[in-house]
Amino acid sequence: QGGLAAIVARLEQAGLGDQVKSWIGNGQNLPISAHQLQEVLGNETVRQLATRFGIPADQLSNVLAQVLPKAVDQASPNGALPPAA
Repeated sequence: QGGLAAIVARLEQAGLGDQVKSWIGNGQNLPISAHQLQEVLGNETVRQLATRFGIPADQLSNVLAQVLPKAVDQASPNGALPPAA
């Protein structure tokens, strides 16, 4: 719940602000690991997202690790993530 903005906020609170800033700002996107995402999001959120997107829960963190940096980067072309993201 809350979309990209909620995930970004959780990542920042978990100490992954450098990665998030790189995705929102200009320049190269820093990577995030599937393990880091699993730890931050928790099993219940991962399960809910997997169900929502129709992929196995054990694959969701790997998929997110690949697409989340690009998604946040594309959603913030002006260097800020819109509240509705």
